[in-house]
Amino acid sequence: MRRRSLLIAVPAGLATLAACGDDKSDSGKASDSASPSAPGTSQAPPPKIVDGPLPAITAGTEFDQKPTVAKGSGDPSEQLAVKTVIAGGGKTVAENDFVVAHYLGQVWSSGKVFDNSYDRGARAALPLTQGAIIDGWRYGLVGKKAGSRVQMAVPPTWGYGEQGNEQAGIKGTDTLVFVVDVKDAFKATSSAEGEEVAQDDTGLPKVGTNTDGKAPSIEVPDADAPKELVASYVIEGDGEEVGAEDSVLVQYKGVLWDGGEEFDSTYARKQLTSFSLQQVVKGWAQGLTGKKVGSRVLIVIPPELGYGDNPPQGGKIKKDSTLVFSVDLLAKL
Repeated sequence: MRRRSLLIAVPAGLATLAACGDDKSDSGKASDSASPSAPGTSQAPPPKIVDGPLPAITAGTEFDQKPTVAKGSGDPSEQLAVKTVIAGGGKTVAENDFVVAHYLGQVWSSGKVFDNSYDRGARAALPLTQGAIIDGWRYGLVGKKAGSRVQMAVPPTWGYGEQGNEQAGIKGTDTLVFVVDVKDAFKATSSAEGEEVAQDDTGLPKVGTNTDGKAPSIEVPDADAPKELVASYVIEGDGEEVGAEDSVLVQYKGVLWDGGEEFDSTYARKQLTSFSLQQVVKGWAQGLTGKKVGSRVLIVIPPELGYGDNPPQGGKIKKDSTLVFSVDLLAKL
């Protein structure tokens, strides 16, 4: 089972997309990690940003290399220490963005590493939203540019508070040291970027091509649903191809073939979703494998590659439903 970041809770959409009865899936397993990311609603005032002190990075000093960080020396600052170790030239990170990043976190006093994404082999997609992530990240990363390596020392006030995080071995008095390699940043309105592809098959749903951050329309034809999986470009991006074991960051909208009723949407939640293709129903995994980042993809999933006779309880998906999705493939993690 892929271990989740300690910083972030289970994405809301996974309740719908998660594969049923798949031992590889880690959706719905938030109790196995230190989620949720934030220790509760923060009432702390904004910190003063200071330059240090910060422990030395002694190995893995290049961007995207797993760093080795020395144990903290002396007392840490009571404020938020932030340093841009490597300055990038990409997008400027704003509050409420989803940041795609590798990171390592350790305890100042002991040097104990309590979490890192490098060993998981996939970057994290983390929302810089109040209540969704520790405040040290929100204040420390806003204004930084993609391509940057940022080091932070986060006191408990803007970390896990007086309660700490027992599962991660973090006490309520611990200052936390993070090294964050910011690969990219996305907004809740981010969309596909690429060339429109003709949608000539009248027997398939037609998906809107708007890229204004609003949900695209999905027009389901008055016809029998296809028996096989359909996965075709609506907008073709020029990014790297997604592999079967990759994790991705997406926007999506899902409707039922019968009646065209919407049952799930990141647009409605105003929140992007990230997951491993090993976590989701087979139709999603097969439909996105080989597709290029930056694309919008139409996926039509027959029941045997969706939920079959075991749909999610309490939802709009019924037994043997054919599902139709528009998926904007924003990033490979």
